[in-house]
Amino acid sequence: MALEHITVLDLTHMLSGPYGTMLLTDLGARTIKVEPPASGEGTRRLLEHDPDYARGGMGAYFLTLNRNKQSVCIDLKNPQGREVFLDLVRQADVVFDNFSVGVPRRLGIDHDSLAAVNPRIVTCSVTGFGETGPDTQRPAFDQVVQAMGGGMSITGLPEQGPMRSGIPIGDLGGGVFGALGVMAALVERERTGRGQHVDVSMLDVQISLLNYMATMHLMSGIVPGRMGNGHFVHVPYNAFATADGHVIVACIGDAFFVAFAQMLGRPELLEEKYRQQPARYADKEFIERIVAEEMVRHDTAHWLARLRAARIPCGPVNDFAQALSDPQVRARDMVIDVPLPGGGSVPQPGNPVKLSAAAPYRPAAPPPLGADSQAVFSQMLGYDETQLASLRAAGAIG
Repeated sequence: MALEHITVLDLTHMLSGPYGTMLLTDLGARTIKVEPPASGEGTRRLLEHDPDYARGGMGAYFLTLNRNKQSVCIDLKNPQGREVFLDLVRQADVVFDNFSVGVPRRLGIDHDSLAAVNPRIVTCSVTGFGETGPDTQRPAFDQVVQAMGGGMSITGLPEQGPMRSGIPIGDLGGGVFGALGVMAALVERERTGRGQHVDVSMLDVQISLLNYMATMHLMSGIVPGRMGNGHFVHVPYNAFATADGHVIVACIGDAFFVAFAQMLGRPELLEEKYRQQPARYADKEFIERIVAEEMVRHDTAHWLARLRAARIPCGPVNDFAQALSDPQVRARDMVIDVPLPGGGSVPQPGNPVKLSAAAPYRPAAPPPLGADSQAVFSQMLGYDETQLASLRAAGAIG
């Protein structure tokens, strides 16, 4: 695996941080989850007794985000516990957290403190607003940064209020960019021999994801609004109701529209003027009304067959059951069976990064709390039984 030579100390909780370390772990990193001795990381308790969303005493959050990881228990507020953590840092490559700004420094585990014992260490903090600027101390969760980042203002129908993304892109985006930043820092370390700190703001990520639309606004001063599933350039580019569902038709460019109009067979769309985008956009409502009238006459399978035969970009609007059973999704191993500590397994989304030189991906079970403490402290750090017993008695480890 590409990152099998990398050891990550995972101090993360909830979603953004654990998702970032999950991505690194799926690429082969040895990830040691450092948890408080008494209760463990917060998502261990989330949904743990839910009959639908728990298996083996672990809820869906924890099961998904912590596959392949190891777990050790260290009280970072205990001076002896902090020393144990520093011993781990001496042999690690990455320390990843999503604490509030200032917490690592108060615990004595900020980048400067860790670099003093291991100059090669790469640290990453994913926070709501980043570590500079006037809002560093503001609390933030996924929907807060979705709202502040502008994306919610263009999501939904014009006649309705703003709508958040159905998936938590504020949290997940922070994790993705955190993992990306860590890998960039590791690559640079190969050149310089020194680690560095990666500062990822969830709000920054949302601004980055505005991409070309932000540039368009900054160029023109025009504030875009909500367009539902439509597009501000391409026509037709929308979700259309069929007899039993919805189908996306995405005619990006003149050639696709001409092929689509010929396939649909409505003479109104075959006029010469509609071979050019400006005329189509000017008559957007008319064109999409004609398309809607036709699409609802037949079921989704009928239209997908015809659209694919004409090589027109299209797709069904799948629910979760349909998406996760799609033959293409299954062929790409995007649904995998992850073993449970006590036996059995649970299906989860797979790893989207396919590396040609990687060994076949074989997920390991998410760890019970502290399951690897003994092995990590004795084998990796060389602690003997007397040291371990003393540290347990002091409450430094669990």
